[in-house]
Amino acid sequence: MATEQKSVAAAVYKAVREPVEALGYSIWDLDYVKEGSEWYLRITIDSEKGVDLDDCEKVMRLVDPIITELDPVEGAYHLEVSSPGLERELRTPEHFQKSLGEEIVLKLFTPVEGRKEWKGRLISAEEDGTVHLEAENRELAIEKKKISRANIYFDFDGMDSEEQEPADLSEKEENRKVK
Repeated sequence: MATEQKSVAAAVYKAVREPVEALGYSIWDLDYVKEGSEWYLRITIDSEKGVDLDDCEKVMRLVDPIITELDPVEGAYHLEVSSPGLERELRTPEHFQKSLGEEIVLKLFTPVEGRKEWKGRLISAEEDGTVHLEAENRELAIEKKKISRANIYFDFDGMDSEEQEPADLSEKEENRKVK
């Protein structure tokens, strides 16, 4: 991310973090990115109870006037507020710490034991970014510099038809957190 994009994201984060947390949410991620000719300010929120559309709307109504007053960018941009989703991306040390014990998928820049993708249970994440994964009955230690992308793994094929109802998805996510 370019320096200007990082400074916009940092300024917005600083301005909205406390009000968002006062509503009972945390900011999972915040990005200011250009896609085609359009700019997007994306705020991803999370909470212990999960996040639904009403939560996103509530946070959008809260942060929109704060960001408008802050006026962090010249020109137009789209403001989006969303949940991190079931297969949330893990980008920060905090993301990895919150996901200990979860099944994750790591995509790698360089192969580890001949493979560029590993799926397994996240055992630990060190301060230097090294991720310890239990995969295929053994423990792997993978350095941060080798990881291109890390996501929670959600087995959609393992859901029965009753669980596929939209109302049950948040319950399924809650069940996943408990395991």
